[in-house]
Amino acid sequence: MSTRFKGFTLIELLVTVVIVAILASGALPMFQLSVQRAKEVELRNSLRQIREAIDAYKSAYDQGRISKTGAGIQLGAIPNGYPPNLAVLAEGVVDATSPKKAKIKFLRRLPRDPMAENGDAPAAETWGTRSYESDADNPKEGDDVYDVYSKSDQVGINGVPYKLW
Repeated sequence: MSTRFKGFTLIELLVTVVIVAILASGALPMFQLSVQRAKEVELRNSLRQIREAIDAYKSAYDQGRISKTGAGIQLGAIPNGYPPNLAVLAEGVVDATSPKKAKIKFLRRLPRDPMAENGDAPAAETWGTRSYESDADNPKEGDDVYDVYSKSDQVGINGVPYKLW
């Protein structure tokens, strides 16, 4: 009568480990790509939100809801109608047409740049800003915020650097 042990041999276990390792090495790049794609979607949405808020600020200025003279400059108005900084979009400005002097807020909160490497920096510092007076090809900060861009040097899946989005 022969006694056989039930179980796996060392070779069977090694073959199984090798197969799992091969499958995992194939799945890892797919996972990294999906993480990058999710960050790119978040970047695109954040840029859209901030740009729409800048346009809403300019529209409110053009409609006379943001004071164009005197105290309005102290409250954040710039003579060309664009916000002086990104923070004012979330903090709000006094509505010049409101009898109760209610604040107009353009964002609930300022989103962070998902591509920013410094996770401790305030959200406003993660974005690059472009003044109304600067060129799109060579954006420079100024007295106002006409546009925003990512400060990241990375390149997107589509081959376009994030700072050009």
